[in-house]
Amino acid sequence: MAGDADRAAAPGALRPLTELGYYLLAGAGSEGPAALPAQARRGEELGFGTAFLSERWNVKEASSLVGAACAVTERTQIATAATNHNTRHPLITASWATTLHRLSGGRFTLGIGRGIAALYAAYGIPAVTTAQMEDWAGVMRRLWRGEVILGHDGPMGKYPVLVLDPSFDERIPLGLVAFGPDTLALGGRAFDDVVLHTYFTPETLQRSVSIVKTAAEQAGRDPDEVRVWSCLATVGDHLPEPVRLMKTVGRLATYLTGYGDLLVRTNGWDPAVLQRFREDPVVRSVRGAIDAAATTAQLEHIAELIPGEWLRHAATGTAAQCADRIRTEFDLGADRVILHGASPDELEPVVAAYRAVTGSSACA
Repeated sequence: MAGDADRAAAPGALRPLTELGYYLLAGAGSEGPAALPAQARRGEELGFGTAFLSERWNVKEASSLVGAACAVTERTQIATAATNHNTRHPLITASWATTLHRLSGGRFTLGIGRGIAALYAAYGIPAVTTAQMEDWAGVMRRLWRGEVILGHDGPMGKYPVLVLDPSFDERIPLGLVAFGPDTLALGGRAFDDVVLHTYFTPETLQRSVSIVKTAAEQAGRDPDEVRVWSCLATVGDHLPEPVRLMKTVGRLATYLTGYGDLLVRTNGWDPAVLQRFREDPVVRSVRGAIDAAATTAQLEHIAELIPGEWLRHAATGTAAQCADRIRTEFDLGADRVILHGASPDELEPVVAAYRAVTGSSACA
């Protein structure tokens, strides 16, 4: 993220872990927006470099939550990962991004994603294309440079006039949540940060990093300046078993119900396993997201449907084992790692173990 260098800290303070991120209000069953300020402060105390927010259309509206997170922190980069480019007018998005950028002293990253096509169709929102997101990224950067855009007619739509303020000269980082090869390549061409999906296999992670970096180089960019974030489910065994089930089995099952074909195809998993999962009566009986609505008994049953090989692509076990798994993501090519699916308090033992094995307990 921009502003990614270690920010000023008191002598003897913990070194900011600019290479690590986490999600605020993680999961569908999070505590609600009132929990955000305390989580953001706690994440900064632990030294996380970036706090991410994933927008949901209930009580997780991105701009208001990011504003709160920026207001209660001083060093943490705050990023959306993700909102959608086509659910707000581009001038509204560009304006609130500039507001947050200045409010935070340059600590905001505007991250977007493609979204779930079936959900968009149900809500009457047109499906997002790669060309639209690329066009939109270019428009955002032009607006932040103070340009007056006349007669824009591109994949993102037609706009007679687009302008914020001719005096602007903002450098606001853009992030992209990417899954398939086309979106990954777009991230390398036009974005500053690329956030991968949870439960990617090591081979998928390596391939994804390669696609991003190659596309950046082909576009005449420095590949090292495009940061690829591994999104690693991090669920230590210091958490109660029902919580671990919800954050591992429940989370992966939710992905499989939402866009299982894409995840299975991307990872080279057996589609017959996915079909059996979908046909299971317990899976079909859960009303709503499995990682929010399923009971412990249902999760125990669902765990038997998902191969252990699929679930092992996460950081689990003792805090030390989780820390080792995080380090493996860097060995596989990730520039940064998001400890996904847990709150800062839940991640505290893992962060301590990570500091112990990386020698990052104090500022230089």
